[in-house]
Amino acid sequence: MSMNELNATARSLLDVRAMIAELEAEAEALTDKLKAAMVEQGTEALQGDGWKATWKNVTSNRFDSKSFKADHADLYGQYSKATVTTRFILSV
Repeated sequence: MSMNELNATARSLLDVRAMIAELEAEAEALTDKLKAAMVEQGTEALQGDGWKATWKNVTSNRFDSKSFKADHADLYGQYSKATVTTRFILSV
């Protein structure tokens, strides 16, 4: 791939990422409108023509590895395993 093609590809990727960010912001604003309607109506669910939205509390239990490491560093080290990942970064 030539440098011109690489430049065009990188610019296209940056443009697409900008569009994604704009769409995510728009989706968040629309979500907030639906949530506001739920609060206004005092309900956890709304339903319309071909759609249903719910907004309610969900309880989950998660392992607190930071506290466990502080309290049991030896066990934490014994059961920890390193992982390797690759990361692609495109910046301007």
